[in-house]
Amino acid sequence: MIEVLRTNNPVRLDYAVVLLNRAGCHPFVADRFMSATEGGILAFERRILVPDEWETVARETLKQLDAEMATLSDDAEADPEADEDPA
Repeated sequence: MIEVLRTNNPVRLDYAVVLLNRAGCHPFVADRFMSATEGGILAFERRILVPDEWETVARETLKQLDAEMATLSDDAEADPEADEDPA
């Protein structure tokens, strides 16, 4: 097993798992239950591991995750007044 992603962001983690499952990479989330020992402070990053032979496919799949996150970030910066109340 090889680590392909490490994050504290639960949305990014779950979305990455979905993408990796769809690609057939058989992801395993390590350290998922550390919150019981850390007290929920997110001190320990969760890790996604895949079998060694799926590393290349997994890394290519995670490029899609990064591209979509960048697009969301760009959209928020392009129209900062979109969330403001018009009244």
